[in-house]
Amino acid sequence: MTEAAAAASPWSPLRIGTFRALWLASLVGNIGTWMQTVAAQWLLVHQPNAATLVALVQTATTLPMVLLALPSGVLADTFDRRRLLLSVQLFQGTVAAALTALTVAGQVTPALLLTFTFTLGAGAALSNPAYQAIIPGLVPRPELHAASALGSVNVNVARAVGPALAGLLLTWVGPAAVFAVNAASFFAFAAVLTAWSHRVDPDRQPPERFVPALRAGGRYIRHSPITRRILGHEAAFVVPAIALWALLPLVADRQLRLGPSGYGLLLAALGAGAIAGVLSLPRIRGRFSFNRIMATADVVYAVALVVLVTVPSPVAAILVLLPAGAAWVIILASLNAAIQLFLPGWVRARGLSAYMIVQASGQAAGALVWGLLASHVGLRQTYVAAAVLLLAAAVAAQARPLHDVHGLDRSPAVYWPEPDLLLDPEPHAGPVAVQNVYTVEPEKESDFLEAMRDVRRSRMRTGATRWDLYREGEAPDQFVEIYTVPSWDEHLRQHGGRLTGSDRVSEVRAMALSDPPPAVAHLFPAEDAQR
Repeated sequence: MTEAAAAASPWSPLRIGTFRALWLASLVGNIGTWMQTVAAQWLLVHQPNAATLVALVQTATTLPMVLLALPSGVLADTFDRRRLLLSVQLFQGTVAAALTALTVAGQVTPALLLTFTFTLGAGAALSNPAYQAIIPGLVPRPELHAASALGSVNVNVARAVGPALAGLLLTWVGPAAVFAVNAASFFAFAAVLTAWSHRVDPDRQPPERFVPALRAGGRYIRHSPITRRILGHEAAFVVPAIALWALLPLVADRQLRLGPSGYGLLLAALGAGAIAGVLSLPRIRGRFSFNRIMATADVVYAVALVVLVTVPSPVAAILVLLPAGAAWVIILASLNAAIQLFLPGWVRARGLSAYMIVQASGQAAGALVWGLLASHVGLRQTYVAAAVLLLAAAVAAQARPLHDVHGLDRSPAVYWPEPDLLLDPEPHAGPVAVQNVYTVEPEKESDFLEAMRDVRRSRMRTGATRWDLYREGEAPDQFVEIYTVPSWDEHLRQHGGRLTGSDRVSEVRAMALSDPPPAVAHLFPAEDAQR
């Protein structure tokens, strides 16, 4: 096989030994996690207020992602990722082993089960950003898209296999055996990480301090309209769509009269549909626009929800769960690809953490709301309400389409000249004000002001906490841009790689309207200034 052909193959990253070992370890871990979820939900099916308790399993699993994903993204950029992953896997294995022992002893109450589920979810929230961040260092750049697709295959194979295995073990042995398998999967992943001969990149930039890095990630998302639009579409889908996953145990038990193995089969159908969606996605993207794909998948998922609760047939359920699984993965994979293509490298882990937060919070809050609604009005009315929201999301996808991010230059652009200072500021001195003075002819003012709107977004995304544009009263053709950055180190990071090719296009457009070119000055607090 030629190098080009290998890069084009969706399976080519598996030829790399380290990637293959970690991918398989992740697959085993994901299978264990799905088995854990199924067993936890099934333990609660016959409890009082079962609809709420079963839905709370989904909430307890995903809520830690809401609370910890963004800090975890910062940690993944600050500490050695292998050691971080290894520590978390050992912690999760210990927690799962303790849950197994308590289950064998018959001491697991609903509250205790939800507490353990939340703790394991916290471990997953700490692991995910670090695991995703190590992939680019394991595979060649031309194979990164294939490696990302294999990540989706991994998750959805686990979604198909894990519930089916859990259903069999629940029928034959009981929930303790399922929890024991999950514990073993964590220790297996830890063994693979221990065997991995990891080399720290000697050219890696010094890490940012935790709190400034956390704030910088939040500022980027807040001042990036494209990122916010992607996250908005994600929330519009996840909140209603999670009703299917959260309440499917009750559909299996009450609507279809199935046991745990039958419930596992339903989840396996969802997982199989998701795998089919991953494999068909490249062909679908080649034939339809991004927003058409989003709207169609919303409609398919909505129809599946209605059919599931109006046609009480296991065969019909499986037939509609297959396209529902495909629609689920097509929407989330498409949104994930869009945000990865758009986010610049310096903030990618934190931006992806925000993506995880929206997905997890949508699942956690949505599962709780749908569970409470099902307790009061019933499964059929709840699923129909979720379907109506999905149809509304399909309309919104057409009314407020996502931007095409493929043509944007998101590569790092180091084009600012080095600051020529007579002072010697400390790296963390600040805040620092940067002043640019533009001279603009009257006939160019309108174009200049329009260009500066894009410049403002660029400054705020890459580190500024405040931005203002003034006009000199004594010289009306002069405009003074002043923006404030928290520290000198943060401003140097703007010089050293936070800007992208798209930022450069916006800034060059504004600078071209100034004659002469803008004059720059760096202003420091008087008490911090030193020669």
